[in-house]
Order: sequence, then C-alpha cells, then structure tokens
Amino acid sequence: IGMTQPSMNWHLKENARDHHTSKFSIEELIVRRGQAFTITFNGAGQPEQNLTFIAETGPKPSKQAKTQATFGISSTASKESWSAVLKSTTSNSVSISIYSPANAVIGRYKLIVQNTSSGNSSTANLGTFVLLFNPWSSGDDVFLPNKAECEEYVLEEFGIIFAGNKHHINSFGWNFGQFQEDILNICLSMLDRSLNYRQDPATDVSHRNDPKYVGRVLSAMVNSNDDQGVVLGNWSGNYEGGKNPSSWTGSGEILQNWKKSGFKPVRYGQCWVFAAVLTTALRCLGIPTRTITNFSSAHDADENLRVDEFYDASGNHLNRGADSIWNFHVWNESWFSRSDLGPSYTGWQVLDATPQEQSGGIYRCGPASRNAIKEGDIDLDYDCPFIFAEVNADCMYWNYDPTNGKNTLMFSESTVIGQFISTKAVGRDDRVDVTNDYKYAEGSTKERDVFKKARKKLGLEDKFDPTAAKPEEIDQKPDISGKFKVAGTLQVGKDLNLILVLANLTSNDKTVQVNMTAWSTVYTRRPVHEIWKDSVSVNLAPQEEKQFPIQISYTEYQEHLTTDNTIQVTALCHVAGGIQVLVHRDITLDNPDIDIQVLGEAELNKEVDVEVIFTNPIDMEVMDCVLQVEGSDLLRGILQIDVPPLKAGEKSRTKFKIIPSERGLKHLLVNFSCDKFADIKAHKIINVID
Repeated sequence: IGMTQPSMNWHLKENARDHHTSKFSIEELIVRRGQAFTITFNGAGQPEQNLTFIAETGPKPSKQAKTQATFGISSTASKESWSAVLKSTTSNSVSISIYSPANAVIGRYKLIVQNTSSGNSSTANLGTFVLLFNPWSSGDDVFLPNKAECEEYVLEEFGIIFAGNKHHINSFGWNFGQFQEDILNICLSMLDRSLNYRQDPATDVSHRNDPKYVGRVLSAMVNSNDDQGVVLGNWSGNYEGGKNPSSWTGSGEILQNWKKSGFKPVRYGQCWVFAAVLTTALRCLGIPTRTITNFSSAHDADENLRVDEFYDASGNHLNRGADSIWNFHVWNESWFSRSDLGPSYTGWQVLDATPQEQSGGIYRCGPASRNAIKEGDIDLDYDCPFIFAEVNADCMYWNYDPTNGKNTLMFSESTVIGQFISTKAVGRDDRVDVTNDYKYAEGSTKERDVFKKARKKLGLEDKFDPTAAKPEEIDQKPDISGKFKVAGTLQVGKDLNLILVLANLTSNDKTVQVNMTAWSTVYTRRPVHEIWKDSVSVNLAPQEEKQFPIQISYTEYQEHLTTDNTIQVTALCHVAGGIQVLVHRDITLDNPDIDIQVLGEAELNKEVDVEVIFTNPIDMEVMDCVLQVEGSDLLRGILQIDVPPLKAGEKSRTKFKIIPSERGLKHLLVNFSCDKFADIKAHKIINVID
C-alpha cells in the first residue's frame, strides 16, 4: 500500500553549510560522503522503529555492487555502512540523521522510506539527493588535511593558468565555474556518457566510489576522441567552424554548449582548455584538483624517453616524426590516496585530458602518482612513462637530407625538457614552482640515476638504438657556438629585434654559412607559416665573437601570426670542415594591455558599472572588435559586446553593468579580440559588500 506522500524538509541550507556545498546553485540536497545529513518528514506513522530507508543510485541498484543500501533506525551511526539515527519526533513529524560511508559511490541517489507497522508495509519515494567526494573527511580517499587547500582546490571557482615559454612566462585567468547552474548535472552526464558506462552501466556506477576510476574516466571524456566527449582539439592554427582555443575564458560556456548541442563536441580546445574543463568537473564532484603548466614539455610518441627534432639545410624546422617539444603543456593534478600502489604514492596524481597518446586504446592519461614519476617508478599505473618523458626526455636535433633520406645528429641535450613547472598559489594569484616535486635537480647524480632506472624499466638500457648517432659523431665538438638574444620589447604590433651571437671556440679562422628562418608556430612549436628568411656568410677570427642584428618587421609577421603569438627563429650554421650548429629560439609576443575599472562600490544584488579601456597601439585601424565578459556570481552567462573599429592610437571605453549575486571576493574576466590582436585577456578582483 502506498504511504501518503510525506512532506519533506531536506534542510537544504543547514546541510549545505555543514557539507561545504552552499555554493551550488540548484534546489536539491547536495552532500558529501562519510558525513551525516539531516532530513525531516511527516506522515511517517508511529512508531519510528518500523522505518526502513533505501538509498540507491545508478540504473540497476544492488547491494552487492554497493549501489543500494537498506538500513533501519539505529541508536548510533555506523562508520562502515549507511545508517540512520533518530534526532527528534513530534506528533506528526520525524527528524533523522543519515550517515553514508566514506567509501560510498558518488552520484545522484533516490531515497525511499518503508514503514512496516501493524503488519502493513507501505513505501514512499522521498526524492533525490546528490552525494559527492569529501576532502574534509579523514576516512575519504580524497581527504586533504589542509583546510586552505580544500578551499582552493575544491571550492575556488577562479584559477590562473600559466603559459608562454620558459624565457617568458605569462598567465591568464580562468573561470572554472563548478558551482554554476547545471554544471553538476553536466558533470554527472559526462560519467553517464563514458564508454565504460555504455558498455556496462551497473559495473561502471559501482566503481564511482574510487577517485582513481572517476579521474581516469573523466580524462577520457573531456576530449572528444573515442567517446563524443566535451572538447574537440585543434592545433592547426586554423579554427574555422568553431571558437579559437585561446578565446575561451571559462569552462561553463564549454560545458553548457556541449549539453545544449545534444552532446556534440565543442570546437575547439588546446591543452589548457582540456585541463581547465577537467579541473571544473573534478572540483565539482569534490576531488581536489589544480592545473599544472610544464614548460618545454616533451611529447615522446615512441616511449624511448627521447624526442627527435628534424631540420633541413636552410634551418627550417621540419614536421617529421611524431615527437615534439611544446613551449608549454598544461595538465592536472588531483589529490587522493593510492591503495593500489601503497602509502608512498599517495598525494598528488597527474591526470591529462589532452588527447596526445592512447592508453589502453583510448585517449586518456593517468592517474600517475607524482612521487612515482620523481622516483622513476614508471612501471606503476597509469601512464607513467609518457608523463615521465614530458618532464625528463633527452632531446636529439637532427639534420635531415631529403636527397638521400639521411639523418645526421647535430647535438643532443639532456637538461632542456621540463622547466619551471608551475601552478597557482593557494589563496593568492602568484606562481608556485613545483619542478622539484617532479624531479631531482637537473644534472645531479640522483636525477641521472632516476633516468637510468626509468630507461631500464622500459627495457631500453641495452637495446641497440638505430636512430642514435655513432659514438664518434657525438664526440666531435662543435667549432662555434651561437645564441639568439632579444633586443627590445616582444610585443604584437612592434617589430621583432633579435641579435644572433656567434663565437669561434677554436684557435683557427672559421668560415660559417648561416641560413636563418622565422616561422609562425602554434604553442606546440608546430610550424604554421614562414614569415622571414635570410642567409649570411661569416668569417670568424680565432676566439672571435660577432653579433648580427636581425629585424623582423610587424608587416612581415602580422598576417601569419597565430592566436598563440609565437614565432620560432632558427639559424643553421654550416661550418667549413666542422659539424653543423643549430641555434634556435622560441619567441612569445605579448598582447597590449587592457584595463578594467569598476565605477563605484560593488554591492550585493545592486547594479554597478564597469568600464573596459583599450588603446589601439599600432598605426593602422583595428576592426571586428569584440569584448567578452564573464565572472561567477557577478553576471549570469557571458556578456558579448561588439566594439566599433579603432583608428591608430584611438582609445575605446566600453561600459556595461553587472549585478553581483554573492558576497566576498569575486573575479571578473574579460577577453578582447579584433582582427590584429587575438584574445587580449585581463581579470579584476571585485570585493562585493552587503
């Protein structure tokens, strides 16, 4: 017999406060596992001892799979299983404290109550609630003892992502927006649209108690490869048919677009977009997560801990072979314990949603224990060899001769990969360097020992390597050295001034033929378009150093510059009677600045004017100007404003209104683009008062 539908009080406010879920903007109970929550309902009938609760999740709830729990009222809560304790009763209502175990499956649950008094049994569906991971609970795999870190890595909706290159690190803000409307439901949809769920829904749901499993599944779902996941990657430099990857300012728009389009992949993403969306999903579900930027990041496609780069005689960087060295690469770290590996591998785990290489036939990567990477234990799950190579690979630079297909090794380097590994500080916008958490100091014996250990585990230590040069080639020392120095500012719209410095290292005269090229590239250093070339013949007296100024004008590079603002300059030096010397440098140009001003005090639920000011720094008109604005708790969705064209040197002031909906420190993000400047970004901290 059906019980009359009980009227329910989920105590949304109090439970949310106790469970650190107040920031979610939906009218549903959201709680964390391993911690009690309170509900009150009436129409339950007396006495309470006859009440039995059923909490169940997934398409085929079962006790055996731990996706269904049946529990009565007990005098004390159990730590090991679901339980209910009576808090108070009145003549027609009953308040109950419900406990979930710290290893419960996360997701949306149905709560059912049965009453078996006086021989009759009646059942009522009380409604649904969502259960999340709990980094505040010591029994949870994701337990993070430091409260300030919980605030940053779970509750903070704003992040800073580092980019640029190792000579020139820059950064931009990002709105993770994990608590904005519908994002939680979209994150749960990501799990339900995964290949694992499609193949076997019941088993997939039963594994959702494990952060390793959830992290690995989401690292596959954030990219569209294999599973129609969220974001489609594009590194071509041509982004027709979608938004260029550097124009996004937050994850919310991407996730909402994915759902609105009927779950078609959103175009387009590059590494920081995949990493930011994964951060949003994991923080939303309660797994502490941050973005990490690795400068000079190796993409070692063939698992030999070596990346090979090829250049022709003119100094052009050739698109040959699957290996590459990216100016930077962004991935994630999530915090949880590794019961599968042992206590020394607990802590930060690397996850990477950028589709670079397959893992078990699917584009996903991790979780790999950061400690395992540092110690060279690369045989441990998951995908350690690839991540180890990203921060440790040796680089080989080859000269390729198309006439006979011969590769000649010019030189190799063992200390350039994996530098200035960066993340945002807790509670501040500063950069924190975590390179020492990934490897021992470059050049130290310990670092080389770990590298040897890793090679051994990959079975590389005694294999003959046909691509390696003969020992005598490596032993031949170059007769000259060279480097590019930057002279002046590196700004879009200004000429690029460099100095090529060449030095004769010998006590004989040397004649050098120098072939120079400059290409626009994407940040992965993939060449897109030649913008300049020159060659010069140089005579160097013994020990002499000469400087050659190089100027690449704005008009030469302007139309071929990608949205990454990156240029690779190379000089291939052919020394008469000696080995060739390659000099190269990656240049990242800065966009002009943009200024945000809040005109007045920002008060809760009151309009306030904001002005964005941009001055056109170049001596030609800029057109197609668009300003995009977003900020959690400051405005709903994204504001897009068309800005009129600006003549040379002209200043634009764009005004708009925001209505803050929450107190405290909030971040406003703006992105300004036009035909001459791609994606000029800025953010402003706004203190919202009552």
